[in-house]
Amino acid sequence: MARRFIRPALVVAMMSAGVGTATAGVEAIPDDMPMPDYLGLLGQISPAAQRGAQAYLLAFEQRCGRPLRTAQLRQAMADGDGDPVLMAMIRASHLRDASALGPLGERIRCEQGPAR
Repeated sequence: MARRFIRPALVVAMMSAGVGTATAGVEAIPDDMPMPDYLGLLGQISPAAQRGAQAYLLAFEQRCGRPLRTAQLRQAMADGDGDPVLMAMIRASHLRDASALGPLGERIRCEQGPAR
């Protein structure tokens, strides 16, 4: 039986509504939604995307020593094809591959927010 995969582009398209426009090469994304609300909406679209995002948030805070803001998570979902680490964590959550989450969390870069 073929496995069905989450299409990150679909999740990104649905969750990027309200993303600001670029100004002088910098995305202006307001923190207009509390993180629990954003995660709740994400969970309505895809429970695996919600679980993957929560794993990403936890790994980011552990690795970087600070929480990720809602706007930063929204940007990580919406930029291009999405942050590769975040998208891989969503896929791992979809496949229920908890063993993949730890190594993926180690790939998060803190210098400029979400990994690129």
